Amino acid sequence: MALRGDWVYENNGGTCVAIAGSDYCVVAADTRLSVGYSIYTRDYSKICKLADKCVLASSGFQGDMKALQKNLSAKHLIYQHQHNKQMSCPAMARLLSNTLYYKRFFPYYTFNILGGLDNEGKGCVYSYDAVGSYERVGYSCQGTGGALIMPVLDNQLKSPSPLLLPSRDAVTPLSESEAVDLVKDVFASATERDIYTGDKLEIIVVNATGIRQEFLDLRKD
Repeated sequence: MALRGDWVYENNGGTCVAIAGSDYCVVAADTRLSVGYSIYTRDYSKICKLADKCVLASSGFQGDMKALQKNLSAKHLIYQHQHNKQMSCPAMARLLSNTLYYKRFFPYYTFNILGGLDNEGKGCVYSYDAVGSYERVGYSCQGTGGALIMPVLDNQLKSPSPLLLPSRDAVTPLSESEAVDLVKDVFASATERDIYTGDKLEIIVVNATGIRQEFLDLRKD
């Protein structure tokens, strides 16, 4: 986590989780921003609303997170002027992939999850690496607490293998309230073990009625 003299990146920590359901998507992230053993702020949102049915959660280097969010917001504004409509979540997923791949030789040091509703109103989650490789999944986790949270999500949700035929939707069987409760539980657990995750949990729920936001206090030490 320390910043070397010849190294332009630093990891500001934090954890992001997203779960897709049949008609909803839950995206959550903690609000701690830190380097090493120093906490810069306890109230930094890692979630950015890109469209009415599409939100982006990122962890990694705060400077690149902000630059990427501004880049996508500007491109989405141009899209709205040209097409007189909002970009869909699958289209935004492709745009994010292209944006990350374009910078592959000097990449955005961010680890992203895109969540929202697709054109059919189903929940969708897209998981990315740093240079734009992505896939649609039923749930995903990124950030410093990912190794702690992902095994729990695998145990509780277990999406079907993409090799199964006929293909099945990668959505979770939980109701919206159950998914929110699961997110709260995994973050409360990860906060006990990961010093870069904590302070407060921001939860965004995207469904047919719009976007709802709620907060949960986490450990502050």
